[in-house]
Amino acid sequence: MESYADLMFRGAVKAEQARLGTAARFEKAYANRFRGGLGADERAFIESRDSFYISTVSADGWPYVQHRGGPIGFLKMLGPDQLAMADYRGNQQYVSSGHIKAGSKVSLLLMDYPRKARLKILGHATMEDATDAHQIAALSVAGQGPVERILRITVAAFDWNCPKYITERFTTAQVGAMVGPRIAELEARIKELEGQQP
Repeated sequence: MESYADLMFRGAVKAEQARLGTAARFEKAYANRFRGGLGADERAFIESRDSFYISTVSADGWPYVQHRGGPIGFLKMLGPDQLAMADYRGNQQYVSSGHIKAGSKVSLLLMDYPRKARLKILGHATMEDATDAHQIAALSVAGQGPVERILRITVAAFDWNCPKYITERFTTAQVGAMVGPRIAELEARIKELEGQQP
């Protein structure tokens, strides 16, 4: 696995950092940042997501970003440099799938909005027809329908990004967990007061 900075801070990016006076800061910040493969912290983060964004590139260089969602844990870490997920029928445009067949480079952005954390992943992807029953069983998620393809990503580099400018957002389930007990208390109190009516 490579350093995220080595892959991203090249050519015009490095020139722009030099022009704007941030090159030395990033060289110092990333000097000891390479950690090797994905570890326990990354696994916990990846496998607790219910969505992520994946970017592919068309044959003539146009970027395409797709949102992927599912139950928590639908994206699985198979090893220190391997991710995979079952791919289900979507709108049948097959844009991401076609891009991956033409060129394997992908970028993933995984967000944890409540904790204001994000993990960026660069990798090489394959999109395989779902024919192996063992793989389908290992990666499928109940209630999602028949698996059409298997998306596999060999991670080339990753980086934890700063929390700056991440807006806190909460799912319905997270809001329910936060306010549910208080609502239950208030509902019980309302019933109690209604029972005291003459």
